[in-house]
Amino acid sequence: MIFGAPIFLFCTALAALVALLLALGAIYRRRAAQAFGDLERVEALRTSDPSVRRAWKAVLLVMATALAFFAAARPQYGKGTRLVPATNVDVVLVLDYSKSMYARDVEPSRIFRAKVEVARLVKELEGARFAAVAFAGEPMGFPLTADGAAVAQFLRQLDPNDMPIGGTAIARALTLARDLLKRDPKSSEHKRIILLVTDGEDLEGDPVGVARQLGAEGTTVHVVQIGGRTPERIPEVGEDGRVVGFRTDRNGKPLTTALTVHGEKQLASIATSTPGGEIIVAEKGTTGIDRIAADLRKQMKSELAEKIETVYADVYYYPLGLAILLLVAEALITDAPLRILRRRAAPKPIAPAGERKRKEARRVPA
Repeated sequence: MIFGAPIFLFCTALAALVALLLALGAIYRRRAAQAFGDLERVEALRTSDPSVRRAWKAVLLVMATALAFFAAARPQYGKGTRLVPATNVDVVLVLDYSKSMYARDVEPSRIFRAKVEVARLVKELEGARFAAVAFAGEPMGFPLTADGAAVAQFLRQLDPNDMPIGGTAIARALTLARDLLKRDPKSSEHKRIILLVTDGEDLEGDPVGVARQLGAEGTTVHVVQIGGRTPERIPEVGEDGRVVGFRTDRNGKPLTTALTVHGEKQLASIATSTPGGEIIVAEKGTTGIDRIAADLRKQMKSELAEKIETVYADVYYYPLGLAILLLVAEALITDAPLRILRRRAAPKPIAPAGERKRKEARRVPA
């Protein structure tokens, strides 16, 4: 048996205080009787001895007080077990929507493959909760939810052309991911994971500093690096999603995307600044998101796996009902027996004066 509010168990000591007050009351009554006159004569004037009945009333009152506080402590007992699914994992998907994600070194494009593999990850990690951050120069977020399909739809319906400001603001994206986790009160009790998928580096903010803050809070950041130092041309994609050419600068030279040595170090530092964080470099036509998904599946089947817990039911109404019955019984017990009370309540009727005279005349001898 366990208790939902065990602090009330200490209040059961008040029953002892009630017993002490009742005992003091009995002592004071006895002293008052002694002060009134000779105790034997006072006792002889009583029609019955109420001490036994008062003792029973005191016992019932003390027991009712103790049971009332016992009920307030909410006693519970285990009535069975239930299966608790692995819902103690929160994953924030941070996906880069800069124009460079249109590059086609990963077929059919970096952004298309990333969205497909993210949607697969959401589907395979059944029981986890997800949030999403889509970013370029500014991030936009989707809050934590158990509806993974809604998160996948949010990421799927966006494209780099939809982002109002260009760039690769990784620091701002990680800050928003951190805020999404903090907004949910249950997230502090869960394992928190941020999956950053990007092909660039942040030239304005300090993403490594934000990652250190996340690591200090126990959040893990995995980084999927798409692309490397080999320059890749950036397609120009129209509103209908079709490639209409390649992007060029003002001088007509083709624009390319490639990570610098500093950029690779920055992404690696983001991952290593958090507990268990990994940096995965996309290769052989894949993004590497499936590897992260496989690792998370293993964790959810082991230390984060579903478990069986005992279900407890409240039974406070049993001691509470008994306390009420004892109080009713205490109220029904009187200081004197009922037959004496009836005599007091219904005195013998007095005969009329004429009838009394006739009875007296009969008693006089002739």
